[in-house]
Amino acid sequence: MKNLFVLVLVTLSHVGFSQSQGPKSPERPKLVVGIVVDQMRQEYFYRYQDRFVEDGFKRLMNEGFMMKNGHYNYIPTYTGPGHASVYTGTTPATHGIIGNNWYVRSLSRSIYCAEDSTVTGVAGSPSNGEISPRNLLSSTITDELMFATGKRSKVVGIAIKDRGAALPAGHLGDAYWYDAKTGEFMTSSYYYDELPEWAKAFNARKLPEKYLSETWETLFPLESYLQGAADDNDFESPFIGMDTPTFPYDLAALKDNNGGLGLISTTPYGNTLTLDLAYAALEGEQLGKRGVTDFLAVSFSSTDYIGHRFGPSSVEVEDNYLRLDRELAEFFDYLDREIGEGEYLVFLTADHGVADVVSYMQSERVAAGSLDTRFVLTQLKGFTNQQFGEGDWISNYSNEQVFLNRELAREKGLDLVEMQRKLADFMLRFDGIKETYTAEDLRRLEYNHGRKHLLQMGFNHKASGDVMVILEPAWLTNSVRGTTHGTGYTYDTHVPIVFYGWGVPAGSSSRYATITDIAPTLSMLLNTRLPNGASGQPIGEIVDAK
Repeated sequence: MKNLFVLVLVTLSHVGFSQSQGPKSPERPKLVVGIVVDQMRQEYFYRYQDRFVEDGFKRLMNEGFMMKNGHYNYIPTYTGPGHASVYTGTTPATHGIIGNNWYVRSLSRSIYCAEDSTVTGVAGSPSNGEISPRNLLSSTITDELMFATGKRSKVVGIAIKDRGAALPAGHLGDAYWYDAKTGEFMTSSYYYDELPEWAKAFNARKLPEKYLSETWETLFPLESYLQGAADDNDFESPFIGMDTPTFPYDLAALKDNNGGLGLISTTPYGNTLTLDLAYAALEGEQLGKRGVTDFLAVSFSSTDYIGHRFGPSSVEVEDNYLRLDRELAEFFDYLDREIGEGEYLVFLTADHGVADVVSYMQSERVAAGSLDTRFVLTQLKGFTNQQFGEGDWISNYSNEQVFLNRELAREKGLDLVEMQRKLADFMLRFDGIKETYTAEDLRRLEYNHGRKHLLQMGFNHKASGDVMVILEPAWLTNSVRGTTHGTGYTYDTHVPIVFYGWGVPAGSSSRYATITDIAPTLSMLLNTRLPNGASGQPIGEIVDAK
């Protein structure tokens, strides 16, 4: 009885002590690092792994948890929608970023996904400073972290591309992007009236000039790069001033004719520069060292620039990933030392994949092709004049969407739904166009699978076009050399989804998952609200192991 009495007293005193300290904050990591590798296919983890070092991509593969069958679940697969979808946990149908650029009927022009004429540039050049997340209609996981900590957290978004920084940083974070005219990282008055001192000091180092004095040569002997096409081929797009797309690349000699300081974006040094700024932000803002969870969102844009010019089967892409792997290994080692191993949480994904170069596929006797949109548009204008009378019936053709002149249709008393249907049927006559869908169908019907479902998840009732087009597999528009992305085929949708670090078990799953599952997974791990438009689901294999 005496022992029981002592036990009760100890228990009560412990409860009283705990209550006197007030409620404890939910356990969270010191730092979250979100990594988006622009244009990275899932297969790159395996294609290049023989020459990866142990602590870079292999650390994520071996010690993290990877969803090996992760996909984008909408069309179109572009950079702006990709970053927005990763961080909001929903698709363009909800968050509103339906392209990198899209046509707005009321303005009779296209707008840019991160444009904001109400703000001005801070550092850099004025023309690149009208940037903010105001076109993003949903909250992000970074916003929700800020709300969960009473805005005591710090969120910093960094990328060469402004949209790769501004959209992940959300509405409440800070964003910094590269200005190709001045070689500076800049922000806008949405975030600051002037750059923080650490960012000014970083720009004063003039690292772009240093890197562009280098020569890009392969890490290993050129003849050992066996994962794709030969270095000298007719499929890739050479830099201006070179007859062939071949190593080595004398960047100092190429700079003046290839965008000046902007050339760094299409070299591995663009990734190096991005990480340089990440280190400066970690130290300048003391991220992960302030007693509250902070968030660093890093997007590697150069992988996309290089991929577009040279294609996924190029030596240039392979060498770039081998270099990025080594830089990520150094970055993770830095986080181990400065934040603490197991004290930070990382996720890595991509904003989209990429198609193979059309001419390369054709050389290998794989069905592929290029759709001449100028020819298609000429035919559309002729068809609409024949069907509906003389008039400027096509307001815009972009992002595989046709925008009809609805005002003219109203003036002439025409049935818009019937016009959409006739145009959709006519467009199926063109080689390379596989499917067409009308805006009326996408508004009225619900598609639960297939490409039409992906199209519907990217369709915004207010902003999208009248007729949506899906090309045949391996077909691109206006393709000569190099490549692009944007479709709902697996080469564009299949991307990495891997978590590592704080509370994440080692393992993998081949279960189908989508990139809209990333933000809900983070919400569960960080004990925050779900982003307000989120439609994805937490990845149970990760959150239930915590």
